[in-house]
Amino acid sequence: MPLLRRVIGAVLRRVRQRQGRTLKEVAGAAGVSLPYLSEVERGTKEASSEILAAICRALGLPMTDLLDLVRDEMLRQLAPQTARRAGPLVQASRRPARPLVQAPRRAVPVSRISAPVPSAAPVAECATGTTLRLRSAAGRPRTRLSCARRAVPLTVTC
Repeated sequence: MPLLRRVIGAVLRRVRQRQGRTLKEVAGAAGVSLPYLSEVERGTKEASSEILAAICRALGLPMTDLLDLVRDEMLRQLAPQTARRAGPLVQASRRPARPLVQAPRRAVPVSRISAPVPSAAPVAECATGTTLRLRSAAGRPRTRLSCARRAVPLTVTC
């Protein structure tokens, strides 16, 4: 596992070099000495959060972006090790997953829903060539899905 201070330093150096800036420029803007910034970039010094914030400000890089870049770099470095030990690496997406059941502005009759779903399967699974059949406990067709607060119109996206 890579050391966090080395990954942070490598990311800071890469950002600085992509901006075409020198150690002297960034150190002056951040209010740290040039040798100290060099040690942080090489991963030999572990900078405090205040120093990292000052360096990020000098680079015009939000701290959250630095942390995202560090995370991505650590995952990249860990991927070969993880693949050897445990098979393929699965990464979580930063974007929220799209819900399969959504509430439109108006109710849509079940007869107009064309998303194929097996009649006995949960709504989250779709299968080709089957039709959606929702029935109430009494066996009547349902066009609305009951949620905790209220009934909402039902649509299915796959």
